[in-house]
Amino acid sequence: MALAIFDLDNTLIAGDSDYSWGVFLVEKKLVDAEVYRIANEGFYQDYKNGTLDIRAYLEFSLAPLTRFNQDELQQLHREFMQQHIEPLLLDKARALLEKHRNQGDHLLIITATNGFITRPIAKRLGVDDILATDPEVINGRHTGKFVGTPCFQGGKITHLKEWLQHNHHSLEGAYFYSDSINDLPLLELVDNPVAVDPDERLTAIANERNWSIISLRA
Repeated sequence: MALAIFDLDNTLIAGDSDYSWGVFLVEKKLVDAEVYRIANEGFYQDYKNGTLDIRAYLEFSLAPLTRFNQDELQQLHREFMQQHIEPLLLDKARALLEKHRNQGDHLLIITATNGFITRPIAKRLGVDDILATDPEVINGRHTGKFVGTPCFQGGKITHLKEWLQHNHHSLEGAYFYSDSINDLPLLELVDNPVAVDPDERLTAIANERNWSIISLRA
């Protein structure tokens, strides 16, 4: 039994859940549409370029959560899942998860996107565990801040090592599937790195190092 680790956005789903949440908020008129849309697209482009200021982005993306109570947020998330996430689910991703399940592997998502957005998605995919950047909640309300180290780039390794200390798993024989150059630190750490519909820079590195390259969309 090995760890089968997956990035979420643009890997297991055919899009970015964090960006899609921003689009959803604009559609629902819950934020200043033009200001939020421009900022959301700018941060997303920074992410794709590998230049994202993760702390600035988290401050931006978590701020709207402070305006709602937990019941309101759960209702919004249900609408978001139905309208934006369900269309992004991939048959080949389901098959890949099932393949690792049948091998007895432990399925783990590691994502930079905050846990409010991603934990229900991981549950929908039937993944055993998820490590994410978790929003701070005090007395049942989101504060707009986050807890601990952002689960982004090298921060994914920090979260994974902390998780391994409290779980009966190791990195021996582990897989990691990702589309993004931002995940290079973790791809370099595992025995079986797999580039999934990778961006241009990750494609070049994967070819140079003879890493597996697969598509879950084609």
